[in-house]
Amino acid sequence: MRILIVDDNPTNVIIIREILKKENYRNFITAASAKEMLKLLGIGSGNEENRSRQSDIDLILLDMMMPEMDGIEACRVVQQHEHLRDIPIIMVTAVGDSKKLAEALDAGAVDYVTKPINKVELMARIRLALRLKREKDWHVERDQRIQDELKLAALVQNAVLSLPLKDEAFEVHAIYQPSFELAGDLYAWYPLGEGRYAVILLDMMGHGISSSLFCMFLASVLKDTVTTYVQPEKVIQELNRRFNQLYIEKQLVQYYFTAIYLVIDTRLKRIDYVNAGHPPGLFFEGGAIKPVLLESNCHPVGLFDSIEIQPQTLTFEDEGHLVLYTDGLLEMAEGGQEEQLEFMTSHLNGGHEWQEEPMRAAFFNEAPNQERDDDKCLVWISLKKGTDPE
Repeated sequence: MRILIVDDNPTNVIIIREILKKENYRNFITAASAKEMLKLLGIGSGNEENRSRQSDIDLILLDMMMPEMDGIEACRVVQQHEHLRDIPIIMVTAVGDSKKLAEALDAGAVDYVTKPINKVELMARIRLALRLKREKDWHVERDQRIQDELKLAALVQNAVLSLPLKDEAFEVHAIYQPSFELAGDLYAWYPLGEGRYAVILLDMMGHGISSSLFCMFLASVLKDTVTTYVQPEKVIQELNRRFNQLYIEKQLVQYYFTAIYLVIDTRLKRIDYVNAGHPPGLFFEGGAIKPVLLESNCHPVGLFDSIEIQPQTLTFEDEGHLVLYTDGLLEMAEGGQEEQLEFMTSHLNGGHEWQEEPMRAAFFNEAPNQERDDDKCLVWISLKKGTDPE
């Protein structure tokens, strides 16, 4: 543990050094003024790298009364630098004024000792400050390790999302903006052959690690479920069955997810779908300004052991586009569902071709450091003129 002694009086520095040596503390350095201390800490050096680099100082013993800059002002300067705030500062003072001592503590000092220095008192306060510093460093290191693991988990979670798909009569893209490192939205699509495609978007209740783990479980079973069962009602029922297998004893929160799942047949120009408690999908055909709504026709997945579903079917003749989204986009507009759908429609009915920049500008560009309450996800499906069925 490295200790920095700051005092303009050489005698005081010698006294403190000898006390530390007798207690087997030998890793210390000294400064004769507050400005010299700040230079040792990398403040005011003009070097940006030094000013942001983590200091190797573990404790500062700082004289309160010094010329040019006193200890209280120096303490305030140190507190302005985030990477130095965790260094404990013990004021060394001959002043008995309680207001001055309170001012020093308000400036960021953690403790103080009075002159003439009492060896027992000084060492007790040093040991306490260093113990607290070790504990704080341990928490900082642990938090950083957790953040690194969360970032890695987010990369893994992002890797399971489907990439854009472009075929002759079908094209699908997505934009996803989680509210935290890990999130609870999941989208996927799979070619089924003969001009058919399966597309699913789901939104897990809640956010964070627990929701993301449930999402990763669903991602692990999704492809097999879709390619085996294909039909919308059977896929949703199987997902409900698999999700309910995740029985957690003494679970305080009932987890579930909303989902919209479509099977699109570009040859027969037909869309079969199930909407399980999800915001309505929007289908724009031809030059229509108002969309057809793919509204909910059953309750969310995971609430009950079984789920009754009446699948719905749409047919189309012209080119068009489908937009699926999670409620994080709806919540951008004030008012009820009607006002929210008008808000969505006004930004989504400009044409059938995918245009990423306008979509990002409308729904995803935010002010820096703006907090988001929910994940945002948008899936855009373009239905183009393809091969007619023979």
